[in-house]
Amino acid sequence: MSSTLLEVTRAAHEDVERLERLIVRELQGEPANNRERLFQNQRVRHMIDLIISTTDKLVEIYEDKDNARRDEIAALGGQGPSGPSNLFGAFYDRLKEIRDYHRRHPAARVVDATEDYEELLKEEPHIEFSGEEAFGRFLDMHELYNEFINSKFGAPMEYSAYVGTFSQTDKIPLNLKLTRQYREYLEHLLEYLISFLERTQPLQDLGRIFSKLETEFEELWAEGKVPGWENGGTDKGNTSLESIVDLDYYSTVEELTELGPEKLKEALAAYGLKSGGTVRQRAERLFLLKHTPLKQLDRKHFAKGSWSSVQNGAAEQLSLKKEIALMEVKMQRLCELLKETITQTMENAEKKPTLTYEEMEAEREEEDVQADTESDDEEQQIYNPLKLPMGWDGKPIPYWLYKLHGLGQEFKCEICGNHSYWGRRAYERHFKEWRHQHGMRCLGIPNTKNFNEVTSIQEAKDLWEKIQERQGFNKWRPDLEEEYEDKEGNIYNKKTYTDLQRQGLI
Repeated sequence: MSSTLLEVTRAAHEDVERLERLIVRELQGEPANNRERLFQNQRVRHMIDLIISTTDKLVEIYEDKDNARRDEIAALGGQGPSGPSNLFGAFYDRLKEIRDYHRRHPAARVVDATEDYEELLKEEPHIEFSGEEAFGRFLDMHELYNEFINSKFGAPMEYSAYVGTFSQTDKIPLNLKLTRQYREYLEHLLEYLISFLERTQPLQDLGRIFSKLETEFEELWAEGKVPGWENGGTDKGNTSLESIVDLDYYSTVEELTELGPEKLKEALAAYGLKSGGTVRQRAERLFLLKHTPLKQLDRKHFAKGSWSSVQNGAAEQLSLKKEIALMEVKMQRLCELLKETITQTMENAEKKPTLTYEEMEAEREEEDVQADTESDDEEQQIYNPLKLPMGWDGKPIPYWLYKLHGLGQEFKCEICGNHSYWGRRAYERHFKEWRHQHGMRCLGIPNTKNFNEVTSIQEAKDLWEKIQERQGFNKWRPDLEEEYEDKEGNIYNKKTYTDLQRQGLI
């Protein structure tokens, strides 16, 4: 017995409702750790995709482009292709068809799709992460970092500094932004950020976010208010030619004539303008660009065949500027969504070079133990109104021990970025830890015992200057301290003895 179109429609509606109930059940559960949260979000994303695909089929059925649904409804009402027919006759014909089907297939049973959908709540989605990403905790931007520092628009810097500043595109000159290399870099950066966001935050509706962002961008671009692109396409637009003659340095035509006929001819030819005439005429023609954009100049000033190329080039450059500006805006919006992850990645990149192999292994084992503890289904929420630190057994330490170690006392270290340390023991121990070592390295000061208990940046700098001065004062100077004796037994230092010897007095 073939399924009718109305039965398919009913089953599709039932599937949508069943998936909606499963999503509610899934979201009612509280994930124990980051891994379980990712799995939960991926399962919900998969069920939402199933709802969307099923709904698309329903829309196609209701549009009824081939009139199959209309004919089936008409047949149920006793309406045949040639006109009204016997309603009861149509009913009994349909009933006979159903009975014949079950007579031929006595073992047929009703298939309950509930069991199949219940499996969706139990499956463990496969999510690919690199080792550096640590299952979605950090970004892995090493390839993008290498692409940045090896480009013309990039600059040598450490990986941690790149992670913290890669979104600050306003520092890159405009002429470097309009290159193919920068455009490809932006495409790779957007591709990675979107991929990471889809894997770690699958419930984010990027399509809707980008659609709203593009609408706002079009309005700001028309008004010339896009950050970093305030002039839009209304500037001179030929930044690659500014190196020939920078008109901002010249205020009169007479000053331009001092460049000479050859330099003026070269500059005019580069702009596509006529390069003939006297030196004065060439300077006047070039001086027009100081107050008038190239594409708005009268056609009579252009060389033969240059006018159309200038217009086309200006249009292409304006389109390129708009495309790159939109990619930058999208990238900055993604950075806002991943702000916390970027901060954690930067801290991890700063900490990692200072750790030994044993410390890295201990940290990895601690993370595994913490994940196992969090994933324990029988673990109950511990009553801790005083917010005491946890002990080795996973329970709050006694209050008397909390007071004994002074864990309620806060110590701040300016060198560590005003990081807080609770308790005297943690404060004394932090002088040998990675955060303080990194801060001292940034100041260019060796982290020796002389700087214990020093947490102020200014105090550390002053102490380092005094140490350097003292080392210079106590340094052995052979010209003043090395002793020489003459024939008469007189003692001189090396400098005095050498001077007297040169004068022939000794």
